[in-house]
Amino acid sequence: MKAAAPSTRLQYHKRPRIAMAARPNKLANKHIVVFGGTSGIGFAVAEAILACSPTTRLTISSSSGTKIEATIKRLLQTFPSNAIAGHVCDLATPDLEDSISSLFSAIGKVDHIIVTAGDPISRASVHDSTLDSIRAAGQVRFIAPILIAKHGSKYLAPGPESSIVFTGAMVGQRPMEGWAVVAGYASGIEGVTRNLAVDLKPLRVNCVAPGPVDTELVAGMSDEQRRGFYAIAAKTPVGRPGRPEDVAEAYLWLIKDSNVTGFVACSDAGAKLSG
Repeated sequence: MKAAAPSTRLQYHKRPRIAMAARPNKLANKHIVVFGGTSGIGFAVAEAILACSPTTRLTISSSSGTKIEATIKRLLQTFPSNAIAGHVCDLATPDLEDSISSLFSAIGKVDHIIVTAGDPISRASVHDSTLDSIRAAGQVRFIAPILIAKHGSKYLAPGPESSIVFTGAMVGQRPMEGWAVVAGYASGIEGVTRNLAVDLKPLRVNCVAPGPVDTELVAGMSDEQRRGFYAIAAKTPVGRPGRPEDVAEAYLWLIKDSNVTGFVACSDAGAKLSG
């Protein structure tokens, strides 16, 4: 009797169903401080954090007590269950280190530190730069983050579940005419990120490098500066400036993923691909 040909039909075997545990909310009951949390990317990050859990505790910092009060009131309208506090910390002051140290002494233990604070970018030719202008250009965006890491790391809960996230800039990776001083600090904060990831281990240190993002700083630019800003954004593959609420997602990833450190996340609209 001729043997039957083997079946070509795929055989599916049922596997026993395993009950899936509820996915933990990684920001529940965490205390997060956002430097520069009253506007722009920082405010968008604050909103995104609070949207993750009603038990997340948030501290926002700014150089203006009036802005802090207004921001807390605004956030509580949307997130009334969260504990939201503020603390004045002027990162442009000559007493920078004392100001940062006082902030952490006041707010106590934290789980994540996010630094989005910035000041109006002083774009000037290297030929027009002076020692004072070069120093001033880097205090808020380069010197302050290092001192925040120095003092803040003492208050972070130990282990890789805690993190520091800095903010860089696209110009640190893609040269643009007239931006040498700013680019130096933008590149520098990326190097600091990678080295602090080693120095502060197992705490994690990462950085977000945005491209052109349409924030309140753009509204304060001159007409010529705004035209240049939108022209740069139009040349990117995305074809428009970034939105703060979109860029904020990069910060959420970096604080939630306890397996990433020493990394620079580019939320730059693909600027490195543009001509």
